[in-house]
Amino acid sequence: MAHGETVQKDESAARKTKLHEGDATFKTDSGIPVKGFYRPEDNEEAGFNYASDLNDPGAYPFTRGIDRDMYREKTWTETVYMGYGTGEDCNGRLKSAIREAQHMGLYIALDLPTQLGYDSDHPVSEGEVGRVGVAVDSLADIEALFDGIDFTRLRFIGAPAMGIGPFVIALYLALGEKRGLSPDRYTVSITNDILREYITRGTYIFSPAVGLKLTTDCLEYCARRLPHWKPIQVHGHSLREAGGTAMQEIAFSLAFGFAYVQSAVERGVGVDQLAPQFGFRLTACMDLFEEAAKFRAVRKLWAKLLKERFGAAKPESCALDIQIGTSGASLTAQQPMNNIVRVTIEALAAVLGGVQQVRTCAMDEALSVPSEETLRLTLRTQQIIAHESGVNKTADPLAGSYYVEHLTRELEKGAMEYLKKVEQAGGAVRAVENGFFHREIEEASYRRQQEIEAGERVIVGVNRYQTDEKVAINIVRRNPETERKQLENLQRVRERRDNRAVADALAVLKEQEAAGANSIGPMLAAVKAYATVGEIFDVLKSVHGEYDEGRRFY
Repeated sequence: MAHGETVQKDESAARKTKLHEGDATFKTDSGIPVKGFYRPEDNEEAGFNYASDLNDPGAYPFTRGIDRDMYREKTWTETVYMGYGTGEDCNGRLKSAIREAQHMGLYIALDLPTQLGYDSDHPVSEGEVGRVGVAVDSLADIEALFDGIDFTRLRFIGAPAMGIGPFVIALYLALGEKRGLSPDRYTVSITNDILREYITRGTYIFSPAVGLKLTTDCLEYCARRLPHWKPIQVHGHSLREAGGTAMQEIAFSLAFGFAYVQSAVERGVGVDQLAPQFGFRLTACMDLFEEAAKFRAVRKLWAKLLKERFGAAKPESCALDIQIGTSGASLTAQQPMNNIVRVTIEALAAVLGGVQQVRTCAMDEALSVPSEETLRLTLRTQQIIAHESGVNKTADPLAGSYYVEHLTRELEKGAMEYLKKVEQAGGAVRAVENGFFHREIEEASYRRQQEIEAGERVIVGVNRYQTDEKVAINIVRRNPETERKQLENLQRVRERRDNRAVADALAVLKEQEAAGANSIGPMLAAVKAYATVGEIFDVLKSVHGEYDEGRRFY
């Protein structure tokens, strides 16, 4: 054999060994190096123990899922997230979606002025009324939105609440009361994770400390009065959509979750009274196996840390309810039909990871509010996975995969390292204020974009396999009359309500808020009197001031 041939064979063998051992050529979305294949010893060497790391589904530490039978008895909740225009505009679309789903949960998208505590006729609201969600100025808008809809048949109803969590809870309490319904007849689940707003979208009103106070008001009120409601969904979804990695999504969500637990416990709420009301709203992205492993890792860490740090004793306290949304950031305006495939892969990753609720994006969301046709397709995607793929036949079908168990442990280790950094930065609230989270996510997002531009990360139809073919998409455009109609609705409410009762309710709210009391009781009285979101939050602003006058809509 020639000397050159020997050298060539040696180089080939070395290259194969390197690929097997894992290097920068193959890595997960979070940057975990991936070997060419995995063996039992890859987990045994890391101290893998079935009882402590996995156990059975439905048993602590819930790595394999929070239910023993998972989807054999019932599938996950098909969650629809929608909202645009006025309450009347959105009502028909809601009724259509409810007819299409078997076990449906409903999140109402609120427009940006509502999320920021502005009435539709405030100057800053101009051009944004009803644009990315439904405009909700007062109880009258929620009444119009749910006109003719029996919301007790839904698994849950909710909305992204952020800095207006007490207002959203008050709206749903008042709506139920108007219909003669006890609040134990329906379930409300709100995205009330204010801390992530300072890092991602910027839809906050008050300082982080005041925002934490209002979120804790919701936790305390519901723990004591509405134990089956879900007053908080820790929103790792936004962290991921802003460019964070799966590892950061786990760690930062846990950091925020534990900050809220700590705040409520300091008010005298028992952890076993509080924790079952928590949920996480995470993202399902395109790295199928890492994403499935992510959901397993976050359940395990929540259970173990809640028990170790806060003394949670009841199994249901440690069993984390997870809702996912497929990734809007993965959708492309180029070749939008490809998004159907992306959404399917992401939803499958979530189901293989054992989540409780799934919200699938529509393929046209990179271009507009989804059409009724594409919204139906999102539900059909979930239903095909549920009834035709076989994933519902056994719990945690990926358990025991050398690769998946390795990824679960690596994500757990990486998340714990991040949690230590958060503690070193002064805890979650301080780390928000000093920009720690923002910097970490910004750097991860920058690295990802560099990989896309260099072609190292392939996005089909964007940086590879491009075509000039134009695909006709039925884009849903905002009705130019929406804003005028909403302003008329708002004016009508102000004319017909008892304005003296509104003034009295707002005065009580101001007095109670200045005294540091829970805001929901007095806010409920104001909502029932048809006080508007702008009037209510003007009162709170007079007590607490505003944070960052220079913010803008994103």
